[in-house]
Amino acid sequence: MGHGIRLTEKQWDELDNLRLTTASADVFRNCLIILMSDSRDTIATIARQIGCGTDTVVRIRRLYRNGGIKALYPIKPPGRPSRASPEFLQQMREAVLTNPLTLGYGFSTWSAGRLAEHLAKVTGIRFSSDQLIRLLHRHGFSVHRPKHTLKGRRDEAACEKAKKRLFRLKKKR
Repeated sequence: MGHGIRLTEKQWDELDNLRLTTASADVFRNCLIILMSDSRDTIATIARQIGCGTDTVVRIRRLYRNGGIKALYPIKPPGRPSRASPEFLQQMREAVLTNPLTLGYGFSTWSAGRLAEHLAKVTGIRFSSDQLIRLLHRHGFSVHRPKHTLKGRRDEAACEKAKKRLFRLKKKR
């Protein structure tokens, strides 16, 4: 591999300023790679210290040589675009905040599967339970398993009596 990158004082300051002000972890990493490339560090050393692959260091250095500081910004987010349209997300938000009983269902809490079915019916867009849970988390909702108890639905006095009887039975040999 050839030598690192030689930066002028102005380029150094520009990169350092961008590194300290960016909200993007990728831009921060890319600035760091270029700043470290100005020293005598090898590509392998830079990669090890930053915690990325040597191919990333080589790619970022090439981008910087060809496009300057603007080339350090990611071109577009990786992966294909989500099928969760803004309309779908709005329907998801409304459904989560609504008691299923008021929508005519025979249950009072949403499960991921039930919510996925409801949203598929309403929006025509179907997600697996796992994917829906990830979407809910990404949009600030926490997902818990409901705790099914009989509190308030049983004869509490009879329940206490049965507990005491069970306790006595366990004590006997």
